Amino acid sequence: MVHPTNDVWEVMSTARSVRRFTDEPVDAQTIDRCLEAATWAPNGANAQLWRFVVLDASEQRAAVAKAAQTALRTIETIYGMNRPTDGDRSRSARNNRATYELHDRAGEYTSVLFTAFKNEFASEYLQGGSIYPAMQNFYLAARAQGLGACFTSWASYDGEKILREAVGVPHEWFLAGHIVVGWPRGHHGPVRRRPIADVVFHNHWDPARADIVYGSGARPKRG
Repeated sequence: MVHPTNDVWEVMSTARSVRRFTDEPVDAQTIDRCLEAATWAPNGANAQLWRFVVLDASEQRAAVAKAAQTALRTIETIYGMNRPTDGDRSRSARNNRATYELHDRAGEYTSVLFTAFKNEFASEYLQGGSIYPAMQNFYLAARAQGLGACFTSWASYDGEKILREAVGVPHEWFLAGHIVVGWPRGHHGPVRRRPIADVVFHNHWDPARADIVYGSGARPKRG
């Protein structure tokens, strides 16, 4: 269900991760608008040490499919995920079905690989401040045009080697992220987030509200 909007507040508040897409291809002009928005992002010294790789050819889509399955095995271990049974109608089951569908059909979709040049004077974390705003701009521009989009971890874990080789990305460029786009099979937003009272401190750190608890109630392992 396509629902474009020019209201920036509506764009941000309804830009859910979309994991189910129709079979309708995304035209190059629509993708280019998202990519142009990516180039408008702030970045250190306006050096624009980024390159964006559109993956829509059969060979590259096959590599994306392989990277997605590789990442899925890691994700299942980290989050304790399993494919839901047909009779499970819980919210978590619905979310997991969408996640599995995205991974299973990964090779059918257009996606974009975001890369950044390895600056010897800064860590990859610091350089992330110059590439991740570009990814967010791309993502929000997709939502504004009625597209669905999803950040993935497919360029991480063992998927990095698969995608790097399939695309031919030199080692002096790091793979910062990967976004799948398509026309949504469903509708957008609103997003579900914690209230700002839970996450905003004023002037001093608040240890009473700083402990991290995942949705399952499990606490992260430290050390």
